[in-house]
Amino acid sequence: MVSAPRPTRRTMLKAAGGLTVAAGLGAGTILATSLAASAADDGFGLHITERNEDDPRMWYYRFRTDAIGWAPAVNVLLPSDYHTSGRTYPVLYLLHGGNQDFIAFDRLGIRDWTADKPMIVVMPDGGKAGWYSNPVSSNSGPRNWESFHINQLIPWVDANFRTHAEFAGRAVAGFSMGGFGALKYTAKYYGHFASVSSHSGPASVRRDAGLVVHWANVSSAAVDLAGGTIYGAPAWDEARVTADNPMENLERYRGKRIFLVAGTSPSPDPFDYANETQVLAGHREFKAALHRANIPFTAYEDEGGHMVRPNRMIEDLNGIIAHLKKA
Repeated sequence: MVSAPRPTRRTMLKAAGGLTVAAGLGAGTILATSLAASAADDGFGLHITERNEDDPRMWYYRFRTDAIGWAPAVNVLLPSDYHTSGRTYPVLYLLHGGNQDFIAFDRLGIRDWTADKPMIVVMPDGGKAGWYSNPVSSNSGPRNWESFHINQLIPWVDANFRTHAEFAGRAVAGFSMGGFGALKYTAKYYGHFASVSSHSGPASVRRDAGLVVHWANVSSAAVDLAGGTIYGAPAWDEARVTADNPMENLERYRGKRIFLVAGTSPSPDPFDYANETQVLAGHREFKAALHRANIPFTAYEDEGGHMVRPNRMIEDLNGIIAHLKKA
């Protein structure tokens, strides 16, 4: 259950007029005052244990939360004019892939890709093999990534940053495991995201005798859950699988922007080949089902394997901004 929002330094400054109050000060003083007053606070079950708000755009936080047995982190990438414009912005939640962390997209170039773009980008930890889920079982403490993201992080972001805190102001995208998480969150939490993008993320988890479900169970057991599983083994929690499977929730994508990318020529490396071959087959199944249901989408099948394609990511970012409520 999400707790009610409480006032923060940022929201109190906003209510008081913020930069208008400071208008009589020098430009340097305005910027310093804005930065100091906009520092984020605890709330929604999140206690900040580390922070860095020195960079004008990329702000970093690490949290203590009952949802996760260690301290997960998030990067919040702000628009270049955030501290001076006074505007409210749409938000993209950008989810990393397996065996990655919250810094993955910063390493790939997200700062350059979003230069001068009027949008906040939130990049949270999701576990090395967390699958953006609350697992059926864990032998390593709580690993409830779904609860962390949906019930805690989203309301925390809305309370601490100038966001369009509504369906029309939010998008979610991701790569690989994060692409699956984006598709899952969009369908399962119907009113949260107006745009969803999956860059080489599974879209059909029951095909090939449930290969993706098995992979989620095996990878999470080995990497994150000390033998626990996302969906249960040997018997699955079938209701969870159905709730998470894009193919079984087509109507919950209607009226939303959908952007899909998959590779057609993975390398001979077994990991690359197995991942992208399954992704491509799942995307084709999903696209055919969307087409039959008259649900519009944009999709690409590009050369190469299981990787983030910067050109498609930049195209996607531009499409997200065009679709969401404007800053």
